[in-house]
Parts: sequence; C-alpha cells; structure tokens
Amino acid sequence: MGKIFKTQSLIKTMNKIIKILLGLILLVIPLYLILPGMPLESWGIAALDLIKGGITILILILGIILIILGLDELRK
Repeated sequence: MGKIFKTQSLIKTMNKIIKILLGLILLVIPLYLILPGMPLESWGIAALDLIKGGITILILILGIILIILGLDELRK
C-alpha cells in the first residue's frame, strides 16, 4: 500500500516538472526567434510596439478605475 502512494506522489512531481520544462521551452524558443539576425526579427519589433501600446491602455484603464473607486468612496 505504501508503494502506491509513493508512485502517485512521484507521478505528480514528474507532471509538475514536465509542465515547468514545457513552459520554459515555450518561453525560450519565441524569444530566440525574435532576436536580431533571426527569421522573425521584424515580428519582434512589432510585438514590442504592441506591448507598449497595451501597457499605455492598461495604465489609462487603471486610472479610470481608481477615479471611479475614489468617487464612490467620497459618495459614501
């Protein structure tokens, strides 16, 4: 009975390790492809522009939310 629990624990641990390794691979490969001199170099520039725009929009929305929360608290 004790070996069954050890085996299940080992399988759960291996699943976690596999998930972490797969996640690292999925992060490293795209970053490698958008480096200068690689086939997707221009895509990397466009992606960075998109991220910059997204951060700007996120900050604007966050500001609006904070103003609304502040006005709501003043009203109470």
